[in-house]
Amino acid sequence: MRRTQFLGALGAAAALAASAGRASAYTVRHTDAQWRRLLGDRYYILRENGTEPAFSSPLIGEKRAGTYHCAGCNTLLFTSQMKYDSGDGWPSFFTVEPRVTLTRMDFELPGEPRTEVHCATCGGHLGHIFDDGPPPTHLRYCIDGLALVFVPSKAAK
Repeated sequence: MRRTQFLGALGAAAALAASAGRASAYTVRHTDAQWRRLLGDRYYILRENGTEPAFSSPLIGEKRAGTYHCAGCNTLLFTSQMKYDSGDGWPSFFTVEPRVTLTRMDFELPGEPRTEVHCATCGGHLGHIFDDGPPPTHLRYCIDGLALVFVPSKAAK
């Protein structure tokens, strides 16, 4: 085994161990079979780090007052006051409710490392965060609509 292969294998093992440790720390946990049954077509996004096609989510055009919750565990993630139209094809937010998300680096696209956003309660993959958003944070939480459930406020219904 060459040195680069060894280091790659070592890195993969460390990542697996770290993800296993994170999974046991989540307060909402299910087996893979349970997640598949509970999430249906959302499974690919939330559990396999998938991305829905750009401009496919009806939540992009959602303008009512309300809250956005994790589709995996119902944790409150965003409010309508945090949402803005980034024009990128996914629901976008400039901030998140405190301490409800975790991040990790995503090296899936060669030469384009990104930061993934995950629900801190169930570990569900929500999307990515970028540093090209509006003031005051200059952040863009680019979130898959299938990872969210919108709950309109009582006044907006």
